Amino acid sequence: MVFFGVAIALATLLTPERRHLAQKWIWLGGLIALFIALPNIIWQIERGWPTWVLLNGIAKSNKNVVLTPWEFFSQQITLMNPVTFLLWFGGLIWLLASRDGRRYRAIAFTYLIALAEFIVMHGKNYYLAPAYPMLFAAGGVAFERIFALRFRWLKPAIAFLVIVSAIVLVPVVLPVLPPEKSVAYMRAIHFEVPRTETSHTAALPQLYADQFGWEEMVRSVARVYTSLPANEQKLAAIFCQNYGEAGAIDFFGPKYGLPPALSGHQNYFYWGPNDYSGEIMIVLDDDATNEREQFGSVEDRGLVESSPWAMPWEQRLHIFVCRGLKIPLRELWPKVRAWF
Repeated sequence: MVFFGVAIALATLLTPERRHLAQKWIWLGGLIALFIALPNIIWQIERGWPTWVLLNGIAKSNKNVVLTPWEFFSQQITLMNPVTFLLWFGGLIWLLASRDGRRYRAIAFTYLIALAEFIVMHGKNYYLAPAYPMLFAAGGVAFERIFALRFRWLKPAIAFLVIVSAIVLVPVVLPVLPPEKSVAYMRAIHFEVPRTETSHTAALPQLYADQFGWEEMVRSVARVYTSLPANEQKLAAIFCQNYGEAGAIDFFGPKYGLPPALSGHQNYFYWGPNDYSGEIMIVLDDDATNEREQFGSVEDRGLVESSPWAMPWEQRLHIFVCRGLKIPLRELWPKVRAWF
């Protein structure tokens, strides 16, 4: 919303719409927007601007796929359905070049500035998605006017193509097919969803792959947890490396009798270590290098159970039973904070 707000402000300055800046209503609207956002701004200030820290952490982690300007724009065409390109891009041209569209040129500038922001900041390809309804609206008006008197047959033809292409792409954007058939279908139509993260090597698009393997993982942790003596279960904390694992423990865990998860990843860090001492911890990690430095003993209970359709990194997780944390958990906690 900040990026979009900046784009709107600059677009207003670059067009005749800047005349509104001389009226009180636009400033009153801005004040109301600031008031609505104020709790979030205060939260950010009190915690050292974690969103900015997160963006910097991601930029340095090589987590996201870095796109060239052309790759970013071409992926917009893919994500919006290639058949609709002429509609929304035509709307952009109509806003910029036509006599009737010029009075709404601020919309076109808003889109172009937001596009430039995300290209420069190496944003993910879908960050710009909320900007397209206004271009579709402009394109609809432009097509109506162009084909009002001539080539009337093109209007139903375009509508037909959009509907058919949407039907063809339904199995790509909605989980209506089993995983194996979904993969086969995308290969058959030669359609590949653009990757957004470098770790995505799963057969399914990441949107789907990220939905597999979580309950299997939690069941694996539950088996290890229930295998501990009763006195150790009361003391045992479950520590996860990222919010996905921790969220799965918190969501499915009550069903299997597990306590809430701990994690230093993003907002989980702020919820702290609770009352755990670190005397015994079940840790999910792909290797135990850090754990062997921090604990007196580390026992590898093997890989988590997963799904062949899950993200590959989920299939590499081990469950470690760690005992005898060398320093108090509350003292260690500031060091487990992770922003990526």
